Amino acid sequence: MPASAFDIRRISAEQTYALRHAVLWPDKPLDYVRVENDAAGFHFGALRGEELVAVISLFVTGHEARFRKFATRPDCQHRGIGSALLRHTFAEALMRGATHIWCDARQEAAGFYYRFGMRQTGEPFFKGAVPYVRMRATLDFSAVGCV
Repeated sequence: MPASAFDIRRISAEQTYALRHAVLWPDKPLDYVRVENDAAGFHFGALRGEELVAVISLFVTGHEARFRKFATRPDCQHRGIGSALLRHTFAEALMRGATHIWCDARQEAAGFYYRFGMRQTGEPFFKGAVPYVRMRATLDFSAVGCV
């Protein structure tokens, strides 16, 4: 899918819930995908027309940023949409004063995050039966494709 085929916009936390649920935890209740401090976050969506196809939530505290609940519809994966959304999120974190960013990533997706300069910190852990790793990166303009 060419980059011009979708737009990235700021959306509300509530607009993220259905896609978070469908992609990340479809076997859990909808409340499972809500984050306690969603109201304090910055939420972004990739839209194809008016159709939401990927979401991510960013939380910035001082120089530290964290993104959570990054989900792309399976039929829209491997088309550059998630990559563009992650770059947008890195740029937003940088503009808001963050110098580092981290996430808890599903272990099977760690390779995707390595392509963005993120590195595993610590040992794998589990959320339910799903293995996760903590990933971290230093933010600079090269991380968001500006050099």
